[in-house]
Amino acid sequence: MPSLLGIDSGLTVTKAVIFDIDGTPIAVARRRVSQLIPRPRFVERDMRELWSATAEAIREAIALSGRPASDIQAVAATAHGDGIYVLDQTGAPLGNGIVSLDSRAGDIVDRWTKNEVSDEAIALTGQVPHVSAPSALLAWIRDHEPERFARIGHIMSCKDWLRFCLTGTVGTDRTEASTSFTDVGTQDYSVDALRLFGLQALADALPPASRSDEIVGRITADAARLTGLLEGTPVAAGLHDVTASALGAGGYADGVVAVIAGTYSINETLSFEPRVDRRWFCRNGIAPGVWNSMSISPASSANYEWFIEKLCSREWTDCEAKGTSIHALLASEIDAAFDRPSPVLFHPYLFGSPYGASASASFFGLGGWHDRGDMLRAVMEGIAFNHRIHVDALRDGFAFKEARLAGGVSRNPAVAQMFADVLAMPVTVTGTDEAAAWGAAICAGAAAGLYPDPQRAPKTDKQGKTCEPDGARSAEYEKRYRLFLEIAETMTPLWPKIAGLAQDSAAAAAV
Repeated sequence: MPSLLGIDSGLTVTKAVIFDIDGTPIAVARRRVSQLIPRPRFVERDMRELWSATAEAIREAIALSGRPASDIQAVAATAHGDGIYVLDQTGAPLGNGIVSLDSRAGDIVDRWTKNEVSDEAIALTGQVPHVSAPSALLAWIRDHEPERFARIGHIMSCKDWLRFCLTGTVGTDRTEASTSFTDVGTQDYSVDALRLFGLQALADALPPASRSDEIVGRITADAARLTGLLEGTPVAAGLHDVTASALGAGGYADGVVAVIAGTYSINETLSFEPRVDRRWFCRNGIAPGVWNSMSISPASSANYEWFIEKLCSREWTDCEAKGTSIHALLASEIDAAFDRPSPVLFHPYLFGSPYGASASASFFGLGGWHDRGDMLRAVMEGIAFNHRIHVDALRDGFAFKEARLAGGVSRNPAVAQMFADVLAMPVTVTGTDEAAAWGAAICAGAAAGLYPDPQRAPKTDKQGKTCEPDGARSAEYEKRYRLFLEIAETMTPLWPKIAGLAQDSAAAAAV
């Protein structure tokens, strides 16, 4: 029976999902991938470890499916967007991959914001540079690691590295190509964009860009040996995870906002002309003449995952040993907390924010009588409030009346209802838990000729549940949201001073 393989490599887990061509997941296999944080604001991963973990996940998914690898008609990958993965001229990794939670380039972005670079960038590329953009990270490597910079042969994203490992071909797709170096009008690479960031020396290192649903290579003998895939299986270019999630959740459509509560707070809608604003990125859609307007920040479920890792480690270990879910265990505590009044608020800025790189996470209103459930409720609300900041920005420029919600936290019905109440609009939760992987698989299926195009693949959102906003709860959340914003605005001049304490301590220790 024909099937498709979608690979989804997030910031902590890489997944392989085999789907029937109607979108039903047949088998899912996951592997954790270590995050390396050698110092504050540096977030990296070992590129070879990522490939090894992904290959293991693919092999396990094939075994779990109970079907031969020959059933898989095509493969495509998606992965965290932005960040940077660089290779030398021989195709060997040049150090660790830098992931999209990294903020080492904050000083560079601040400098660009103060001079004319930021204004010129948004006019030319449709977006202001941010700390994990390829432009900022490559400029940081140029300034701080000149020997590494001089050896760069190929600039890649995370999913493009996996494609290289699967096929041996170098390239990217249109959605990923537009993260820094394309002209927002023509949607093609721009030498002027490279020159604007002082990166014109890397013009030959930019990967050729294909359509997401275009076959760009085939599984090599080495990749087949490691993964269990059939040598020669077609591989499509794949796409940026923001767009993959929207496509897989049924939110890649005019008049709909896709809300992806993943590691990043992702909020995206389509347009058929470029609309530029500092509050969102205007990037390439899957097809020419379509743009994705996405308002994002690294401030969503990464905060929930951090809370589990740091404060629930014993329970997590016990659940893994028993083969049960830590999320199911905590869901009852979160649901109970939703049923009682609480003043606790949380700003989910552990890895970044809409308020600049110096913002940090904080609990407010926390008392000794509150428990872990109250804190988790505040984390969830903070995540939803941060999504609303971005959704409200997009509402100013686009007409939409409904949202498609995806991401791990959306599996809890209470959390999905909370999003509807916070956003004050109907929210449909996708019918698949693997929206990003399904988005990649859709592109693979279109490349293999199983679907006319990615937007005419089976829609799994029809299997989902729609949450209507409750008027009374929306009014209560409105008060909490306004206080959330007021505290953030009050903290805005204080966050840099707090960040400065670490610099003062480091300076004192060096004396």
